[in-house]
Amino acid sequence: MSTERTEAQVRPGVEEDLEALTALYNHYVRKTAITFDTAVFTAEERRPWLLSHPEDGPYRLMVATETHSQEILGYATSSPYRPKPAYATSVEISVYVAPDAGGRGIGTLLYDALFRILADEDVHRAYAGIARPNRASEHLHTRFGFRHVGTHREVGRKFGRYWDVAWYEKDL
Repeated sequence: MSTERTEAQVRPGVEEDLEALTALYNHYVRKTAITFDTAVFTAEERRPWLLSHPEDGPYRLMVATETHSQEILGYATSSPYRPKPAYATSVEISVYVAPDAGGRGIGTLLYDALFRILADEDVHRAYAGIARPNRASEHLHTRFGFRHVGTHREVGRKFGRYWDVAWYEKDL
């Protein structure tokens, strides 16, 4: 993992990003327990996810790209926390950084942009579920003011073992 900073810019995700975003997510599906999806997606299968994050409203997709090459370095989302109407002012957030872009501040850039946008929305709380162990993600969320509110023990099974998910909450 490099500690070198990358020149990056953050912008809303667009349909032209779909292939690269799908490839990035599929890396985490195949190689990690960070997501509990167990089968990779095609870009077409992932299209409804992308379209569920418009350029306005509380459900956003922010993409970090390398300034010169425009290579996607990561993305962050805010999504519905739960489908029932009373949950509408809560969002679940997530961040995925390209494997070769870790340690360069990309997650921080993405969350800075995402939380600036959410400040203007009717959103009261943000939640993040972090499969453990994942010290980097726990550290990032704590730096952004999230606090640990509980852990679901052995809630997901992937790669032949059970994983805990720690839940973090942030006032918006």
